[in-house]
Amino acid sequence: MAATRNDVFQLFLPEEQRLLVTTVTVGQSVVLTCSITGEPRPPILWNRHAHTLNTLQLEDISIPSQDFGDDGSLYITKVTTTHMGNYSCHADGYPQLSQTHTLQVNVPPVIRVHPESQAREPGVTASLRCHAEGIPPPQLAWLKNGMDITSQLSKQLTLQANGSEVHISNVHFEDTGAYTCIAKNEAGVDEDISSLFVEDSARKTLANILWREEGLGIGNMFYVFYEDGIKVIQPVACEIQRHIKPSEKLLGRQEEVCPKQEGEEEQRCVWSSAVNVKDKYIYATQPLLNRVLIVDIHSQKAVQTVATDAVPVKLHYDRSHDQVWLLSWGDMQKSSPTLQVIGQASASSSHHTVHTQPMGKHFDRVEDFYIPPPNLLVSHVRFGMVLHKDEASLHKLDLETASYVGNISLRDYGCVPQALAYTHLGGYYFVSCRGDEATGARRPQLVVDGVTDRVIGANGNVSGTPYASPDGRRLVTVDDGAGLLRVQEVSWRGQVGRPFDVHTNLHLADVAFAPSFTAAGEYDAFGSSASQTDALFVELRSGTVRLIKSLRPPLAPPRWPWGPPNRAMVAAGLFGQYLATPAQRSLFVLDGRLDKVNCEIRDIAQGNTVVWVGEP
Repeated sequence: MAATRNDVFQLFLPEEQRLLVTTVTVGQSVVLTCSITGEPRPPILWNRHAHTLNTLQLEDISIPSQDFGDDGSLYITKVTTTHMGNYSCHADGYPQLSQTHTLQVNVPPVIRVHPESQAREPGVTASLRCHAEGIPPPQLAWLKNGMDITSQLSKQLTLQANGSEVHISNVHFEDTGAYTCIAKNEAGVDEDISSLFVEDSARKTLANILWREEGLGIGNMFYVFYEDGIKVIQPVACEIQRHIKPSEKLLGRQEEVCPKQEGEEEQRCVWSSAVNVKDKYIYATQPLLNRVLIVDIHSQKAVQTVATDAVPVKLHYDRSHDQVWLLSWGDMQKSSPTLQVIGQASASSSHHTVHTQPMGKHFDRVEDFYIPPPNLLVSHVRFGMVLHKDEASLHKLDLETASYVGNISLRDYGCVPQALAYTHLGGYYFVSCRGDEATGARRPQLVVDGVTDRVIGANGNVSGTPYASPDGRRLVTVDDGAGLLRVQEVSWRGQVGRPFDVHTNLHLADVAFAPSFTAAGEYDAFGSSASQTDALFVELRSGTVRLIKSLRPPLAPPRWPWGPPNRAMVAAGLFGQYLATPAQRSLFVLDGRLDKVNCEIRDIAQGNTVVWVGEP
């Protein structure tokens, strides 16, 4: 096909070259060559999501100019899953003749098994679970002592959840062995071993005793921060393992966990946020004391306080750089907010905060911040986003240097951002926009390309607060104004699907994701209500919806001034079966496998700060 202008250029692109698919493994480099030919040929322009790449200064994408041997190619070094998607090229001045390259990024499987080892007595039940992620989705297989387990299947030994779980009922001595889970896709193979030992109680060895069982030891616990200190709860039997009282002194210090405030009749704690730091420490904000309390998980004791700017309210642990990020309001009117960072957070040394930039400059208008969490396939996160008060833009934050590196304007869309979610599949940020103050109309979410730092456009007609599943495959949006929970699938090619809607009048406060017990590599969503006594379960793969009933009323929003949610929902890690969500004066532990209440633990007032410690 030809395209001309003033009869100067004659351009050609074979019909079979209009759409090409290039597959590359993550971490490799790739060259996309534009097949448009002509003599002479104008410079080639490359686009991604309708934004021209030639004029952008990108770290990992380069397009040589004519002065430097332009051959019409686009070079990407160290490809990541954010790079997947469509790239189109055309000759400058001739956009009607274009070629599209679809870049598919494959990722070798990454596998985790649980438990790594377990000891069981004859006659009981044992389960061995395997979770694997990769692109394309990997296939799973099990070996027992090096032999394919398929030939050994029986009523007693079965594979469940699409082959991700080995279930052995009424275990016998001969079930002892090394069970290897193997995950395989086009990009590679990964495997891990879960060991089962069957011995009667009279023959238990020291090794048996030292093996960590589900719900035992210092791991696999919920830490609940509430008015009367901190409670450590083992969710299987709903046992309180430890109660750290407000008057308890820090290990080796004279400071108290929650010093009595002037004018208080009783010694009480006030918390607003907490984070798990590598299963070694928990950092928790004490907004009325202008400090962060550090709890040692191994000893289950408070060990240190870190002075902060006034009214610290929000924490985030950045595992990639071992940093805890901290937002302080300055006062209850949020008149002088600041963003601080605590470095080497998992070290046992004395800690202090550092301001991300000099006071009074960029960070004195911070409304909120967002740092994408890592996952099995993405272990390093480089950038975060900062939201400024009443400002229609996102400020890109370099986590390594703790400084601004760019500004993404949302002004053309009239969007003042309120909340974000992120998927590494295509590198999309989903941005919730503040509604129109004059009319109350909801604004649609915006989709921002993390490669170009440009707005792609609206996420269809989806409005509300976005949440992304840990693997990036599902986007769940709470549109409270419309009474909807909207679920979208993100394909492993980085394509965002159309939403399916779950109608609910629960006024959802928070959403947590838990691994599916029926399908390998899938997640389910659990939602807490801001005003009612039910919780919501949604099987994201099928759209199945159930209510978990008989919870008590949540905290009224005025009693939780630290920002949403007024009722948290916290899941128990990659292999966790349990979730925790508070009520006004108690904590509910939910069973994610059975989608029901496991237990209620009373006398936990203001317990809206919950942290899971255990399997990542």
